[in-house]
Amino acid sequence: MKRRQLMGYAGAGLVTTLVTSLGSHFQANAQSSGSLSVQWLGHTCFLFTGGGTKILVNPFRTIGCTAKYRPPKVAADLVLISSQLLDEGAVEDLPGNPKLIYEPGVYEFQGIKFEGIAIPHDRKGGKQFGTNVAWQWQQAGIKILHLGGAAAPITIEQKILIGRPDVALVPVGGGAKAYNAEEAKQAIQTINPKLIIPTHYRTQAADEANCDISPLENFLTVMSGMTVRRSNSDTISLSPGNLPENGVIQVLSYKF
Repeated sequence: MKRRQLMGYAGAGLVTTLVTSLGSHFQANAQSSGSLSVQWLGHTCFLFTGGGTKILVNPFRTIGCTAKYRPPKVAADLVLISSQLLDEGAVEDLPGNPKLIYEPGVYEFQGIKFEGIAIPHDRKGGKQFGTNVAWQWQQAGIKILHLGGAAAPITIEQKILIGRPDVALVPVGGGAKAYNAEEAKQAIQTINPKLIIPTHYRTQAADEANCDISPLENFLTVMSGMTVRRSNSDTISLSPGNLPENGVIQVLSYKF
């Protein structure tokens, strides 16, 4: 109950424009200069900083596959969550009072337009784990797509809506709630992003007895032939001018 109350309160002050139909094309926003910092906080949780705005996606509770990560208690202006499951929607302990969006639709916040696209969170049409919200927006001139815990193929309608992202954050570790390596490859081929950041895979943070996802190497093996960049840091800085054109996998590091 506490989480639901916080969600309602956090979202109450957000100036939103909700579009019930997802048939409209994503619109670019006014934030078109500078650079974008992308920080990996573990699992599918990332902090995007650019254009004077900090956006946190999918803060989690440290349990199961996220047991040994640090709780992502970072300050942000806006929090996007893909579902109300504990690995994507644990917002109780975040500092301050950030605004929160957790339902599909089109929203505007601090000059940025966000679009939440409903994709099933399982391979049973959402009957097992409900709806996953994939988020897309443009920040510091870079078009971002965070697929959250998508588990169903991207439809033709969704492909048209998404277009070609500059950066796509794609779950790759499988389990019951998200793409496995082969499904992630199919999604990547469908949307053809310039830069792919894999998420939702097994690391040393996992509680061995309570984590059903696979390690990153399974995905990299399936994607053999694609360029892979490995960073020694949990953070990268991007600008429209330094993005690859032909598709590159960017692996970030987590310092335990």
